Amino acid sequence: MEITLLGTGGPDGLPVPGCPCAACSAAICGAARNPASVLVDGMLLLDLTPGPALAAARAGRTLSGVRQVLLSHPRSGPPVNLPPGLPAPGRVPDGEQLALLTGHRVRAVAVDAPGTGYEITGPSGNRLLYLPAGCGPAGLEAAEHAPHRPVPYDMVLLDVVGRPDALARLRAAGLVGPTTDVIAVHIGHEAPPEPELHRRLGADGARAVPDGRSLIVGEYDAVPDVPRRTLVLGGARSGKSAEAERRLSAFPGVLYVATAGAREGDPEWEQRVHAHRERRPGSWRTEETCDLVPLLAEDGPPMLVDCLALWLTDAMDRVGAWDDERWASGGPRELAARIAELTAAWRATRRTVVAVSNEVGSGVVPATASGRRFRDELGKLNAAIAAESEHVLLVTAGVALPLRDYGTGRPG
Repeated sequence: MEITLLGTGGPDGLPVPGCPCAACSAAICGAARNPASVLVDGMLLLDLTPGPALAAARAGRTLSGVRQVLLSHPRSGPPVNLPPGLPAPGRVPDGEQLALLTGHRVRAVAVDAPGTGYEITGPSGNRLLYLPAGCGPAGLEAAEHAPHRPVPYDMVLLDVVGRPDALARLRAAGLVGPTTDVIAVHIGHEAPPEPELHRRLGADGARAVPDGRSLIVGEYDAVPDVPRRTLVLGGARSGKSAEAERRLSAFPGVLYVATAGAREGDPEWEQRVHAHRERRPGSWRTEETCDLVPLLAEDGPPMLVDCLALWLTDAMDRVGAWDDERWASGGPRELAARIAELTAAWRATRRTVVAVSNEVGSGVVPATASGRRFRDELGKLNAAIAAESEHVLLVTAGVALPLRDYGTGRPG
């Protein structure tokens, strides 16, 4: 089964007419996207983009063989003129199925916002799922509770940028697996400009392709590899925690490991903790501990550690690093052993992990010996963890700069 993406943009396209934002300005320079529309094997058209016949011609395709036009949502955005000869567009009621003469089967899938998703099965059995803009699947249950073992789709097209939680729910239901080709569509000016768009989608195990691209459903060569270990560095209030959380927003059941613990009588700290909790998905589980080695050794869902600087504070507490006399009597050796144990566990882990840490080496030299000791040891810890990570990022002013990128997403 072959699909041609006549459009990959949001309902208003990209750039949005008259909008001066950075994403729209960048799109004018070669990354423009028509509203999303997908041509399946030249005979089924999902949604309509302005000038569909011209969009098809630019992609080297024709609409002369289209026998069915299905809409996934009420029309908005630029007006669309139906080319002569195309059948009138329609929508299929949720749960109902169409059997086409070409051997394709189309089933309407319920979504959690106004609209209709479509599951298409080709004559050879390959399956793709197409979801409308701003929508996620409705009525899914976790794979372990399903009466039958779910079969992952070969390809899924959805609003990854706007609804990463929808992708997480498909993964939890077993409908998106490691070989599922996840294509981001409905890309509007809320998305970051390229190449930042591709970097973020790669972390989600998804990719974006330009308008006019044709893809074979079931070919897995371009499925991006999600890095197993990621270290996110940054200064205070740099956006490093938000970046780390965003990297796992499309995955279900994430374990969030908070190394800070509780601070009694500190309302400002409690407000910070509350703000962190509020922006995390409700499906995530939180554990407050500095005992990271056993968690890294376990099999399980993705894990986010925030942060290594607080883990180091706890480790230095345990070896008496703040007392010069005790530190001199063997503290460096004890701390080095703890860091080596954590680094070995990080290297050996089989779960997807993202860790946050402070980058303190560019600031003012601490005034105290203990402060300089902490700065030096945090630099060593960051270097050790970075050496065993496939992906390392430095975040400044909310902008993530990749320092190392082994095997993550790449432009389509």
